[in-house]
Amino acid sequence: MTFRIYTKTGDKGKTALIGGTRVSKAHLRIEAYGNVDELNSCIGLCRDVQSDPGTMDLLREVQDRLFTIGALLARDPAKDTKMILPDLHETDLLQLENAIDTMMAVLPEMKSFVLPGGSVAISYLHLARCVCRRAERSCVRLQEEEPVEERAIRYLNRLSDYLFVLARYTGRCTGIDDIPWRPRSS
Repeated sequence: MTFRIYTKTGDKGKTALIGGTRVSKAHLRIEAYGNVDELNSCIGLCRDVQSDPGTMDLLREVQDRLFTIGALLARDPAKDTKMILPDLHETDLLQLENAIDTMMAVLPEMKSFVLPGGSVAISYLHLARCVCRRAERSCVRLQEEEPVEERAIRYLNRLSDYLFVLARYTGRCTGIDDIPWRPRSS
């Protein structure tokens, strides 16, 4: 028997959380893990245009952590499930912080806001950063109503910082300067 991708169980706008609870596809929890899923796709795009093996490896790790966050968000917090879900660790945040610190050590000091752009790779990283911020906001909004793993929100916050620094670092490695924002004076 072959696996069918369509089940028709969501045809009326409902979906199931891990634990079996059916909720609207417009539920904050569904929006939150949908935004994390979109972020994961953006990270894949960023990874595909990178040339540094270390960066590609770390972005692959990030994708794994985003699947973990998605699984945590897809679980009904009111139900005890027998399913063993992966977990985030403090070392996952430290991995991003260490990468940020390493890149910051060689980057010039920022003297203005930076406009996204300069190359496709830089632009994709800025796009991923924006999607990451949206995913973080949706998790915070959900947390105001239901439990959300605190470490997941911290990870998304740190990841957006990492993506911003990686965009600048990618420019530096490819000889592309930051594009400073120069506000109009009149």
